[in-house]
Amino acid sequence: MYSIQTCIVIFVSTSLYTLGRWAYLHHRRVIAFWLAAIAILGIIAAGLGGTTKNTFAIPGTESQAAVDSLGRTFPQFSGASAYLIIVAPNGETIVDERSRGLITGAEKEIAKVDGVSEVVSPYSDLTPISISHDKRAAMIQIQFIGQVTDIKPAQLDALQKIDKPLLNAGYQAKFGGDAFTNTGPALSPTEAIGVFLAFIVLYLMFTSFRAALVPIATALVGVLVTMALTLIATRFVTISPSAPLLALMIGLAVGIDYALFILSRHREQLGEGIEPEEAAARAVATAGSAVVFAGATVVIALVGLAVARIPFLTVMGIVAAMSVLVAVAVALTLLPAIFAVVGPKLAPRNAHAPGGFSRRWVAATTRFPFVAIAIVVVGLIVVAAPARDLKLALPDNGTSPVGSTQRTSFDLVEKNFGPGFNGPLLITVDVISTKDPVGVIDDIAADIQKVDGITAIGLATPNKTGDTGVVQVIPTTAPSSERTKDLVNAIRDRAPGWEKEYGVDVAVTGLTAGGIDISQRLSDALLPFGLVVVGLSVLLLMIVFRSIVVPVKATIGFMLSTGASLGAVVAVFQWGWFASLVNLEQTGPLVSFLPIMLMAVLFGLSMDYEVFLMSRMKEEYILTDDAHRAIADGFVGSSRVVTSAAVIMLAVFAAFVPDGDPNIKPIAFALAIGVFADAFLIRMLFAPAVLQLFGRLAWVLPGRLDTALPHADIEGAGLHRQIDLGYWPGPDSLAAISAAGLTASGPDGAVFNDVNIDLPRGDWLVVHGPTGSGKTALLLTLAGRMAFDDGLLRINGFLLPQESVKVRKTVALGEFVGINDLEDNLTVDQHIAERLSIRSFGVWVRNSRITPVRDSLNDALQQASQQAGIPFRPLRGTDLISTLSRLEHKMLGVSLALITSPKIVLIEDVDDLRSGESISLLWSALRALIPEHDVTVVASVQSTSSAPPQSAHVHYLELNTSRTIQELMF
Repeated sequence: MYSIQTCIVIFVSTSLYTLGRWAYLHHRRVIAFWLAAIAILGIIAAGLGGTTKNTFAIPGTESQAAVDSLGRTFPQFSGASAYLIIVAPNGETIVDERSRGLITGAEKEIAKVDGVSEVVSPYSDLTPISISHDKRAAMIQIQFIGQVTDIKPAQLDALQKIDKPLLNAGYQAKFGGDAFTNTGPALSPTEAIGVFLAFIVLYLMFTSFRAALVPIATALVGVLVTMALTLIATRFVTISPSAPLLALMIGLAVGIDYALFILSRHREQLGEGIEPEEAAARAVATAGSAVVFAGATVVIALVGLAVARIPFLTVMGIVAAMSVLVAVAVALTLLPAIFAVVGPKLAPRNAHAPGGFSRRWVAATTRFPFVAIAIVVVGLIVVAAPARDLKLALPDNGTSPVGSTQRTSFDLVEKNFGPGFNGPLLITVDVISTKDPVGVIDDIAADIQKVDGITAIGLATPNKTGDTGVVQVIPTTAPSSERTKDLVNAIRDRAPGWEKEYGVDVAVTGLTAGGIDISQRLSDALLPFGLVVVGLSVLLLMIVFRSIVVPVKATIGFMLSTGASLGAVVAVFQWGWFASLVNLEQTGPLVSFLPIMLMAVLFGLSMDYEVFLMSRMKEEYILTDDAHRAIADGFVGSSRVVTSAAVIMLAVFAAFVPDGDPNIKPIAFALAIGVFADAFLIRMLFAPAVLQLFGRLAWVLPGRLDTALPHADIEGAGLHRQIDLGYWPGPDSLAAISAAGLTASGPDGAVFNDVNIDLPRGDWLVVHGPTGSGKTALLLTLAGRMAFDDGLLRINGFLLPQESVKVRKTVALGEFVGINDLEDNLTVDQHIAERLSIRSFGVWVRNSRITPVRDSLNDALQQASQQAGIPFRPLRGTDLISTLSRLEHKMLGVSLALITSPKIVLIEDVDDLRSGESISLLWSALRALIPEHDVTVVASVQSTSSAPPQSAHVHYLELNTSRTIQELMF
């Protein structure tokens, strides 16, 4: 007996070839679709779109659990808060009569605003710290009913009108607090400069205004669609202000790059004289395949942020991943449609001569591979050194743009009260089990006062029911300070002692404590995120390139470039190096989600260059079978495009640095450094040097892995084969099955060898041979369900294996043992209903559809019985499969196969009927069941004695593997 394993082949290139040609031929529909999408989504976004909101809730942390508990027991402290800081004019104090009157009036107006649950006066005995020591400043505390995400812009607008009398009287007055952290995407003119620089790079590369404009246009279409979808989503999901900016930045970068790769291949083929329609289809098939897999790695990395189990970060990743998916969709459809509009005008004026600088560069790199590797590794490790000093914190209003309401109020509080007043801590005490809640809270507050790093205790009180108390702690340092983090940890370290002494549960919460918890959760998530995302992407690269060396090299390169980008961002944004060049107002800790977001985005983008560069080298290796030549030719063929794409991405990211959102600025800077290191050092130096060292081994995958993993054809080998064999076996061929030199082997040797078939449509083919001669394997191969090793095969006009999916739709199997066995415990009608439901995707099947199938089967069996002169008993719908005769069993399998209206039906092992009479009845029943010349039949038998009578429409194929091998040996 033989054993053979099926092989899954993902022919992305052939599917994209069809898509590219369709988009080219139907360009008006495609362009209209994308323009309509922009218009419709824009209208919906304008009508339904909400606003972005900063919320950093993380289920499962101590601070969040305390907030949730306060929502039930002490709701006054669980909702969003705000404040109004008032600074008296020079020569006046906040406690004089005029000030009291103005501030009291403001308090009354604030209390009238919808959603405000409580207003605490600075003159209240409960808040002695709300007036500064010099009596020049005061803070009105405001509490909302809901959380930050529940506050509507209209409520904030109503508040901000209340400070007008104070401002008119010469006071400084600004609203601030966590309620005022809701800001929309802030764009500046520098982002447009990035797009303009990208256009300049494209123009210098293509020397064509028309060609340079195409990637910009398609990228903008993708960005507009993504932004509209994001605004619509804000109505239903809480999205942070940084999410759309990140999506915009990534969408622009990958949108231009993906279009660039496809456009470059299209122009290259136009320069070779290929017709525009064919060039567009091939460009989408080859470069588009790389785009699909590169986009998949970016999406995997961004969606993988969910591993951190941080809701706002997961949403950021999904929004950014959506921008990548839209960019891929636009590149694969809108781009070929534009090619159709422009036509041959995109052809290059002068073909670039092969070689040049890129060939000399790769020659030097591969000549001294150890030197190239050492330069890259040592250099990037040195740049990464500052990353050891990385400090993280959540963004607060102190990082908001200068001049904004939240930033001005933040600075006024720090100046007049101290930095700790911008980040008070809230200590919750569960005092339900104590008989003296006031005394316990006072004792704990007094004990907290002794901890280093505390300016004051603002409030210490139980709620009205006496089951929960709160202690407000004002640190001496700013919310993002490491000393504030140390204070939170010091208080938490004392909590077990209080719990033991007083029998109460103590927790630290508030925005500052929540930020510390989030930072810790993010730090803890880095390792599992790296393992999951990098592991999945390494597996994807392994599938694509059939190599161990390529994905391992890519991972090492990613680690080096990520380390360098983290080191650079620490040196600039924490140490202050070259701060003026990036328009940095102040140094300090980096936003907590920067490392994990950087890992996600940079990994995806670095895989872009990996896929584009390696796919071209792999394509050359497949064509030449020369590993070292493939490095040079692949590098020359792709390096110019890769470096141009990297420069464009650098321009887009760098444009978000000078005047960008404070949270996005360091991410954009880190990505720019990472892209530079990855594209110009890792891909241009490190990658070819490593491949040179491994030679042919770089493109080898161990046997077991090679068998287990599906194959993905992104280099277009299957497409080239399909194009080359476009007219085989002939332009006028009417064959249902054409095979030439078809060969397959398994672990035990050859399964079938040198099979040649030319079977007209509607004819019958009888494959005969002894047990183990490969009959079943050949039938499954003809059905597109099993891979073959060599030869040519076309079924119903579709070339295998490239179009195996289409083949499987036109070829149906009768019952094959171990593949689609009939269930003995089901009835005839149940099997027919099941097959019909699969056909129509329905749950219920009417009897009116089942009866015709059973009737046609009975008619065929009756005709065969009458011809043979034997009695006939019709099958009943209630008959169990286990009660059927072998003939009825076999014929039911064929009837079920015919339900899908196939062009070819395959029948296995006719000898299974055993008696010659039953076999003869089978052939007669098949002729009655299957209309002549409508469906091609292929059946297997062991001996020609079991075959149907010879005729002009019945053909025979003998399989004898052992004899064929013997003949080949001599």
